[in-house]
Amino acid sequence: MNWNNNKVIAHRGAFKKNNLPENSIASLKEAIRLKCYGSEFDVHLTKDNLIVVNHDEDFQGIPIASSTYAELRQKTLHNGEYLPTLETYLGEGIKQDHTKLILEIKVAANLLDTLTLTDAVFAMVQKMNAGAWIEYISFSYEALLRILQHDPAAKTAFLAEINDELPVETLKRDHIRQADYDFNIYQTGDWFNRAHSLGMTINAWTVNDKKDMLTLLENKIDFITTNEPELLLSLTSQC
Repeated sequence: MNWNNNKVIAHRGAFKKNNLPENSIASLKEAIRLKCYGSEFDVHLTKDNLIVVNHDEDFQGIPIASSTYAELRQKTLHNGEYLPTLETYLGEGIKQDHTKLILEIKVAANLLDTLTLTDAVFAMVQKMNAGAWIEYISFSYEALLRILQHDPAAKTAFLAEINDELPVETLKRDHIRQADYDFNIYQTGDWFNRAHSLGMTINAWTVNDKKDMLTLLENKIDFITTNEPELLLSLTSQC
């Protein structure tokens, strides 16, 4: 593997500049073409236990958890793609060896459903032999711990909004290797030095403003998730 050596994670793929659907195969391909370090995407479980790639709990008004994949295929993304399954998405992603696949396990209606999704995701990653490409992220701490039960070597990152963040020391204790927080959280506290002293990494989401990007880069942040990967790539090339 020859992973791209930059700080850029395309949020839901590189979709914005070319008006591609978020979380689509097309936006994944564009993130790969741009040579981003990673392409982030979100997963849910359908009624018939297929894992699909989509941000929201519904797809164009069709609730994912209570619908079959056949029902979801009644509609398409605006470029004509069907809603991708995780199997299809991984199949495309592992055709290359330089852009990581940043897999967000969405929080389901309850913890049991979240862990059911987590187990299904891990099983599919194993089926596709895609482990080397995957980094797992989630707002569910329990989901990350479940992944680590399956594979103690998996790279995991805890997502947090303001007031939900945990100290990096807690993440380190539980073998979670990255804090992946709302970028505003990093405006106070010594996050960067503390994380790096523990051998951990820091990511910030979702950063689309040039000024904010530059501030984070000056603080030696490890990764930035953005809807503007082209802008961030241009800034990191100047550093």
